[in-house]
Amino acid sequence: MFCKATANFVRQVDDGRSLIPVSQLNDSGKLDLMTLVVKRKGWFWQKPKYQPTNFTLSALLLGDEVLKPEVSEKPFVTFKGTIGNQLSGKVEADVSSANLALEGSGTYKQHTNFGQLKKEELNVMKLYNDFEDRFVDMQKVLVQQIMKKAEVLTLVTARILTTSSCPIEQTKKGQCKFQGGLGFLGSPLEVRLKNSNSVEVDSVLSMEIPAGTVIAYSILELEIGNDGSICPKYDMRASFEEVAMSLSNCFQEPLNGAQELDLCPLAELPESIRCAFFGMLQEAMTDRPALTSLQFVLEEVCNGETLTTENGECSEDQERLLAAILDQAGSDRHSGDGIPAPLSAAHLLVSAIEELPDETLNLLSRSSQEDLKAFDTLMCRLKESSKPVSVRSLPVLLQDSQRLQMAEQLFGSAEVILRRDADCLWAKTERRVGVLPLYLSIHGLAVLCSGLK
Repeated sequence: MFCKATANFVRQVDDGRSLIPVSQLNDSGKLDLMTLVVKRKGWFWQKPKYQPTNFTLSALLLGDEVLKPEVSEKPFVTFKGTIGNQLSGKVEADVSSANLALEGSGTYKQHTNFGQLKKEELNVMKLYNDFEDRFVDMQKVLVQQIMKKAEVLTLVTARILTTSSCPIEQTKKGQCKFQGGLGFLGSPLEVRLKNSNSVEVDSVLSMEIPAGTVIAYSILELEIGNDGSICPKYDMRASFEEVAMSLSNCFQEPLNGAQELDLCPLAELPESIRCAFFGMLQEAMTDRPALTSLQFVLEEVCNGETLTTENGECSEDQERLLAAILDQAGSDRHSGDGIPAPLSAAHLLVSAIEELPDETLNLLSRSSQEDLKAFDTLMCRLKESSKPVSVRSLPVLLQDSQRLQMAEQLFGSAEVILRRDADCLWAKTERRVGVLPLYLSIHGLAVLCSGLK
């Protein structure tokens, strides 16, 4: 709830240009001005992740003098908003001797009232003058970790705070019909059985955010020299006009790390695990915080951490499924290039899905297995050829005008424009790297569906 509220706030007032939404309420208390935040990069097409630390800049500098920054405070905006959607989906499978059919539909709304917000901001130039002749203690554990992992150290220079307690309310209403013994229901819910195979789901959750809660912040990247010198690293990217290009051009250009983007190992997982993983992803795509948590857990496991629910990031159902995937990947687990292929593929797929816009996630969550396989074929054809693709060469499903419109809507939500002229179909995009998460998500989900009945 908190993650969705802050993300929506940043989209509305800043569109991600300088503000970073606070994704976890526990991080809010760490984000004082002058706090150091680690900027972590994953695959080259991913947006960076930010991890607040318990250190300030003064704690890393040599010498006993504490930096005394100049801070300004002013009213920001008064904000309240509502986000919501309508969802429906269906999963069918025949696993061993058990038949499974899961179908659901529902609505989701979240109301947020942050009220009057305020902004606190550092005088960056004065701060730089105060530390420009000082050096970082290179023996600090945080500094050694940053240098070893080639991560970026950043400094909180501004933050947006609530000035009074703020309510957030989330409502879900829906119906789930199923046959068999597998279901994916994840929130504190009121459940009423109508009959042996139908469940009505109503959920009303609310929380009160206290005054003084940080909901968004701005950072300044710091560059640390081998001698311990430190200076701000300003964004010097020149502005340029992006030109629309075909999907094949996006994939044909050499991309760093592209050889590691292999989702085929997902097909090696047993049918029961693929079915359960597919169902979990379809549900997670309707719940951004749950999807982000799943991506975080997979990243930690791939980095050699123990799979556990103790940190609150991983639910028991997720833990059991990830343990099953890990068991199929083998008992030996290593970081880096030694990560077992099925585990690495699962991490890649979830990371790609987590990168997609909310509208794209909603459309994917409502796509049937046959739709996903057809979309995958279409994406592969567009990827392989710089010329328009014949509609008659596509799966029969996409030769139906309604299904083709579904494909246009799905691709368009990720800023990939699908066009048809008579019997020819082609796609254009202005997002050179952004198209890759869409391709990986569709392809990975199709691989999981392959062979399911």
